[in-house]
Amino acid sequence: MTGAIHAEGLVKTFGEVRAVDGLDLDVPEGSVLGLLGPNGAGKTTTVRLLTTLLRPNAGIATVAGHDVVRQPDRVRLSIGLTGQFTAVDERLTGRENLCMIGELYGMRSRAARQRAAELLEQFDLVAAADRKSSTYSGGMRRRLDLAGALVVRPTVMFMDEPTVGLDPTSRLILWNAIEHLVETGMTLLLTTQYLEEADRLAQQIAVVDHGRIIARGTPQQLKAQSGHQRVEVVIARTEQIEHAVTLLAPFGTRRPEADRPRSRISVPVDGGVRLLLEIAAALDSAGVEITDIELRRPTLDEVFLALTHEAPHPRGTEDVAVPAGASSEKE
Repeated sequence: MTGAIHAEGLVKTFGEVRAVDGLDLDVPEGSVLGLLGPNGAGKTTTVRLLTTLLRPNAGIATVAGHDVVRQPDRVRLSIGLTGQFTAVDERLTGRENLCMIGELYGMRSRAARQRAAELLEQFDLVAAADRKSSTYSGGMRRRLDLAGALVVRPTVMFMDEPTVGLDPTSRLILWNAIEHLVETGMTLLLTTQYLEEADRLAQQIAVVDHGRIIARGTPQQLKAQSGHQRVEVVIARTEQIEHAVTLLAPFGTRRPEADRPRSRISVPVDGGVRLLLEIAAALDSAGVEITDIELRRPTLDEVFLALTHEAPHPRGTEDVAVPAGASSEKE
């Protein structure tokens, strides 16, 4: 059995550039996969392949049980897609945008109007429903764009950096909307630049680089693999910092680092709360006074940087010659 989204050995080339290079995916029904990677890593190209906007050079892929090459029409009827830029006609009102999408999918006018009304209510756009969408804020346009992707009640949703450029409040509103969709059992593939977004929304994360999956797992598993857990201690008296570093060294996986201007010592560790208590007890026994101590677990940002080695990506999307008819949006 394969998941709602499945790919094996997926390849896409643009000239000599392999934008996607043997990529494998399997996303179970009703789950969320976060696809992370630096610009030019192949994320957006992967989304375009899975949504039938591009044809793969090699490999196989199915979405909602339909082959993306042999059954593209069935795939398109099963999915919703929001891209990096909103697909909203600014000359139309919010209601007209949604009705138009419904009618393009073959819905009768009355059914399209009814579905539009449901979605305007769901995304808190009723008050602005009959205003031209050119008057909408960025957050409102994003919500209208997401509503448009849901007109035909897709079982699988693709979101390519859905909150890019939004202010924190608008981003939070959209996160809540996405979480509601997931609660209904929808399958979601999400690409994002915001690692806290993936941490909050995704049950599984796949990190892409050079068109390949270089790591995958739950957010917790990836954090555990990064080795960036550490204890941070703030020393009350600066003259005790060197002594404290000597005391803390046996507890660390590497030598402690001292930030003298802030009287803070950071100790990379491989342990939990019990180790934190042992460190506090050792400092207290030695007469080293502390004002704060905490166990810092790694963030997804640290995991991402560790996996991609903080190196400049060798081929940003802007360096790829994209054939006519293919979008050149940055990934």
